[in-house]
Amino acid sequence: MNELVQAQLSAITEVLHAAKTLGIEIWLRGGWAMDFYLGQVTRDHEDIDWFVWQKDLPGISGLLISRDWVDLARHPLDQQRDLFRDGVELGFAPLARTDCGDVVVGGGPFMGEPWPKNMIVNSLFGELEGIRCPIISPESQIEIKRMMPVWVPGFRRRDKDILDIARLESALHRPQ
Repeated sequence: MNELVQAQLSAITEVLHAAKTLGIEIWLRGGWAMDFYLGQVTRDHEDIDWFVWQKDLPGISGLLISRDWVDLARHPLDQQRDLFRDGVELGFAPLARTDCGDVVVGGGPFMGEPWPKNMIVNSLFGELEGIRCPIISPESQIEIKRMMPVWVPGFRRRDKDILDIARLESALHRPQ
């Protein structure tokens, strides 16, 4: 396992401990969520993507900043927080709920737009290298990876997303 993967797994563990310390919910999303679902590292990852409730975004980012993570300040504070330390980047996107309980985008220009149904399943965990982590559902991972070029004009379909979709679909259709 290369050094960056080891550093990213260590950062995942640190974020999980920070969330536990704060008593907040957090979910891994993106490529690392896929790898935790599959139980293996499938490819290199540029960053580690998370979902967190909008009300908890200042707390988790503030705690990590107090632990020498640097805020990259790429987005408005309510839209996403990107942190960096020792070659590892973390991205925290906020979630909110509607009055009906549906999960929606929690900030930024798409605030209030719905995320896939059943994206957040509180009992869904992935495991990798002895780390157990809450993840978004693989079905929602597929939908997000398919729909981002539709939802966000100018977002191009990436080769890694096409491969990730194929890996997740294969795992979902594998006999248990």
